[in-house]
Amino acid sequence: MRRKIPATHTLLCFEAAARHQSYTRAGQELALTQSAVSRQVAALEEYLGQALFQRTRHGVSLTPRGQEYAHQVTERLLALERDTLNAMSTQGTQGAIHLAAVPTFATRWLIPRLPELRALHPDIVVHIETRTRPFLFADTPFDAALYAGTAEQVANWAGTRSTLLVHEEVLPVCAPRLLGQAQRLSPQAVAELPLLQQSTRPFGWSQWFEAMGVAAPNALSGPRYELFSMTATAAIHGLGVALVPRLLVETELARGDLVVACNQPLRGERAYYLVTPLRSEAPAALALFTAWLALAADPAHG
Repeated sequence: MRRKIPATHTLLCFEAAARHQSYTRAGQELALTQSAVSRQVAALEEYLGQALFQRTRHGVSLTPRGQEYAHQVTERLLALERDTLNAMSTQGTQGAIHLAAVPTFATRWLIPRLPELRALHPDIVVHIETRTRPFLFADTPFDAALYAGTAEQVANWAGTRSTLLVHEEVLPVCAPRLLGQAQRLSPQAVAELPLLQQSTRPFGWSQWFEAMGVAAPNALSGPRYELFSMTATAAIHGLGVALVPRLLVETELARGDLVVACNQPLRGERAYYLVTPLRSEAPAALALFTAWLALAADPAHG
């Protein structure tokens, strides 16, 4: 059955013209003449049976229907371009894995371990994009997700199965100079230092001090940062003490940029999971990646 789809080069001309609101600039981008772009747009309008552009003093502008169609065409052309690049990037490989991931965990924990995956499975390619909330796998190109949340949140993610990777334990860290001559601080001493706040965990310090049995009137005070990477960077520059998961600052602790201010970790409700859609059988590359990831997350793994 022949599909009712305009020619790709026609859609490319329309998308460029819609983006620039100009046949001339679209032609410059596509290495075509202005009249060639105009002819392609006219052919598309004839094919659709309706106007997509209207003439103005300054050139052309989209009609309401043209705006709607341009949005749809742009999304599909971007998806086609992404699929093409993915196909090109996996020539001669076992396959690609499209992974959605919370950004800091992907940057600080997963990516530094990917050389190990490459050594074991050099034909597997991992593509990573940022996602922080549950989504429907059927509506995305993702094969799996690295998700940070509670067991309840993961259990309520419809149509998926999950594998627990690591629990999240937070502890106070700071720049070495903030400790002065001390090797470690008591929880009470930590309460007297400037506290760096995580905007996504507004009661993090309150929970830690409560668990330590320490009164901390300033537990909610201090500058707030959205990402753990921001909070860690602020701590490195001596702005205060950060309460962060140890696994997200392993590199900084190893380099000595950060030190543990008080070695009293607190396990929170959140953990990191690998979430995959329910399928009768996972693709071979995903099965290998899942097995490797479980091993990498094992505390006994060197």
